[in-house]
Amino acid sequence: MKNIGFRARLQTPGRTRSLRLFLAGILALGLLPGSTGALRAQVKVEVLMDQDQFVPGESVPAAVRVINHSGQTLHFGEENWVSYSVESRDGFIVVKTGDPTEAHGFEVQSADMATQHADLAPFFNLTRAGRYKVTATVRIKDWGTELTSEPKNFAIIRGFKLWEQTFGMPEAPAASPGPPEARKYILQQATYLKSMRLYLRLTDPAETKVFRVQRIGPMVSFSRLQTQLDKGNNLHVLYEEGARTFIYSVASPDGEITLRQTYYYTDSGPRLQMDDAGKISVAGGLRRVAADDLPPVKTVTLSNDPAPPKP
Repeated sequence: MKNIGFRARLQTPGRTRSLRLFLAGILALGLLPGSTGALRAQVKVEVLMDQDQFVPGESVPAAVRVINHSGQTLHFGEENWVSYSVESRDGFIVVKTGDPTEAHGFEVQSADMATQHADLAPFFNLTRAGRYKVTATVRIKDWGTELTSEPKNFAIIRGFKLWEQTFGMPEAPAASPGPPEARKYILQQATYLKSMRLYLRLTDPAETKVFRVQRIGPMVSFSRLQTQLDKGNNLHVLYEEGARTFIYSVASPDGEITLRQTYYYTDSGPRLQMDDAGKISVAGGLRRVAADDLPPVKTVTLSNDPAPPKP
């Protein structure tokens, strides 16, 4: 009935002209430079994430990219020009405690883009397993407007514990007298979309305080962990990443991955060994240089070109 009445009014010449002017005004508003629809075509805001799954306590790196096609230079001063919003896709509330630090005092010229990196984990309660989405809102002060990105989806997944070891922090030169601070290494496995990964979680002995969570790397279900602590209570881990491929990693008591190497099964599989001086190394297998080695292996480029003559 409403559609019929609308069509009847269109047949009245005066009302027809008024309606056309009204519709033209709506169309014109959509094309004004300050309208959100037109701005989205001129300035694009997007959220970037290198991965889409994390375990509770792990860093959640994200980046906001501003792409400028407006024909004008965008000025970002000391104002808070970007904010993030994280929502649960499973219906529960995500508590926000603040916004990551942002850069200030820069410009984005037309046909250029700027990218701001941040870690979302310290500013949102992401301890509950589930599906989430993050959006970023960029404020353009010169135009008095805001632009919001399309949501980027990610997941927080639970892992299960494979191994744990409580240890004492190495004594610092100026440490106060008394027993050393106790911490716990935890190795846990998490699976998402049939992909299995090994994580290191560093906590207090009661596991109520998490100091750091690090992703060590992919692993296979039949992998057998080899673990040892050296004199400095650094954790040495050797495990199977894939068929006949092993990863050797070393983590410091602060949870930092300080060494990563790749080994292959040959006549015998690689294994951890400790010498009389307490030094731990890998025996057996064959090491292969990999792009993700830590520390990175320096490569030397050789050239057959003759050396240039001396002046």
